[in-house]
Amino acid sequence: MIPKARKQFGQHWLRSETVLQRIVAAAALSEHDRILEIGPGTGLLTRQLLPLVQTVVAVEIDRDLCKFLRQQFSTNDRFVLIEGDILSLDLAKRLSEITANPRLNKVVANIPYNITGPILEKLLGTIASPTPDPFDAIVLLVQKEVAERLCAAPGSKVYGALSVRVQYLATCEWICVVPAKAFHPAPKVDSAVVRLQPRPFHPAVLDPAQLATLVKLGFATRRKMLRNNLSSLVERDRLTDFLEQHSLNPQARAEELGVANWVALSDWLTKTQQP
Repeated sequence: MIPKARKQFGQHWLRSETVLQRIVAAAALSEHDRILEIGPGTGLLTRQLLPLVQTVVAVEIDRDLCKFLRQQFSTNDRFVLIEGDILSLDLAKRLSEITANPRLNKVVANIPYNITGPILEKLLGTIASPTPDPFDAIVLLVQKEVAERLCAAPGSKVYGALSVRVQYLATCEWICVVPAKAFHPAPKVDSAVVRLQPRPFHPAVLDPAQLATLVKLGFATRRKMLRNNLSSLVERDRLTDFLEQHSLNPQARAEELGVANWVALSDWLTKTQQP
């Protein structure tokens, strides 16, 4: 018997075969891939993945679902189940204890929406501390609103600090919309599939910690001009000079700067602050 979805874990079972196939296709899988699946639920996506890859490592926090998954896949030697919280789990250490090859190269998952931000940070790291051994690709089913922010272009109403942070660490590609009716029970919002491909940003910022601080402060109050939000770090006149030199509106707000502009601003501050 399939366990009931639990609200406390943000569970919604995806039941659309079409969407499952779109997720799998977006991952461009091969027989050598070793996949991390976060929150496998009842195993519908897992079942699609297993014939195509070398290994699927599924991390599930729900004890009842773990029992169900063991019953479903216990005879499949490509399936590895780890019971635990992905956010607190030392995955590399755990895998080194149970498998000869602990490295996973792709993530394919329908993740709980209530912890999307922390999961993204777990998978990508931060501007100041990127993941040292990044995944080749990360395909996620997330809330549509979050997907829009991840893929947003500068000037968009949904372009914000999350957009800059993630786009500094990875390319972001929109795959498809997933309507609420594709799930059971249906969530209150639509979803979307996105593909992230981690890569070094070029040119890399000189001071990653400073860039992270700039982005945080810059978007702290969206309606304010950048020169007001960043007044604690740089004099308004100096910032105006920088914006004009880079053909940017001197009254620009944070959402008007692309990732490369943020990097340029951070590097300019680093260089001009040096003795």
